[in-house]
Amino acid sequence: MTTTSTPDELPGTAMTDEAYGALRASAALWAGTSVLITDRRGRILIQHVDYLSTCLLPGGAVDAGEAPSHAASRELKEELGVDAVVDRGLAVDWVSRDGSTAPPVMRFPGEIIHVYDGGTWDDERIAAVRLPEGEIESIEFVEPARLPDLMSPNDARRALSALRARIGSVGAALLENGSPLTPTVLDRAGVLRTARAEHHLPFHPAPAPDGLDVRQSWGWLFAPDGRVLVLLDPETGAACLPGGTPEPHDHGDPVATLRREAREEARVGLGEPVFLGHLTDQGRPCARFRYAAAVSHVGPVLPDPATDRTYTRILAAPEQALELFDWGPPATEQLAAVHRARERLGIPAAARGPVTELGAPTVW
Repeated sequence: MTTTSTPDELPGTAMTDEAYGALRASAALWAGTSVLITDRRGRILIQHVDYLSTCLLPGGAVDAGEAPSHAASRELKEELGVDAVVDRGLAVDWVSRDGSTAPPVMRFPGEIIHVYDGGTWDDERIAAVRLPEGEIESIEFVEPARLPDLMSPNDARRALSALRARIGSVGAALLENGSPLTPTVLDRAGVLRTARAEHHLPFHPAPAPDGLDVRQSWGWLFAPDGRVLVLLDPETGAACLPGGTPEPHDHGDPVATLRREAREEARVGLGEPVFLGHLTDQGRPCARFRYAAAVSHVGPVLPDPATDRTYTRILAAPEQALELFDWGPPATEQLAAVHRARERLGIPAAARGPVTELGAPTVW
């Protein structure tokens, strides 16, 4: 074998297989796995363990000769009592020697951690979890924004990066100490770094009763490929649909409110909106209207005159957009109304795909 064993040796210096093996062994890293599991609200499963003050995703070390995906499945069985095939990668993270909180006595050499997608679990599957004797004290599903308070810094960054990769459908992310080498628009905007507002409001696919105060008019605004426009707050990373509260010069017309807000917040023009229905607040006599419409043209990115914020505009399939919100079970019925309206508008259904930023002005 011909290689260079040290920086001082010239290229082409002969090295024995034994010396080459020793060199490779001296640079060896640990290997580990993690599994990202969410519930139907988009909260992440974490484990409270008896050997750390911080929490972990399910997972553990890869045994000698074991494939990382097999290790992930084995750890799910050992830690949660769940049989599952884990075969979709979300991230691969290189953890440096200095990037770990391991004590010096462990002589931590660095680690490669493979993060896999454990999917979305329903209540029945969650109820089937069986914890082992010792090691795992409890599990809970938490809002993604809570991870930095519950996990080590590296572990929290890795989990959030993996979750953004899953939502954004960009393929497995390559990470170094939890941070992506090539940040996506969701990474750059810091999506899910702040808690999502919990709005589990009943959705009614019908006109609001007469006399009910209209507090809000939001729109599912479609690009020609079936993806919808979502706005990301530059200060918090929070996601919202275009729209807002009525103002006097809207003259009580919720469609006028939607058009004005879409123009001011997102700099887009709309075709004729289709009414989807309304949401009602518990204990408050008001309605929040929802519409669907095709985007007719896109203007340049400019600050919202009402807030002076310049929103990041992204396009995502409706199902991906919902993962950025915490709207609870009523969101299912709202999504069905969105797709009925999309069909009426003659717009194709968008498959899950990479979330992209909407930048240059265009006419559709």
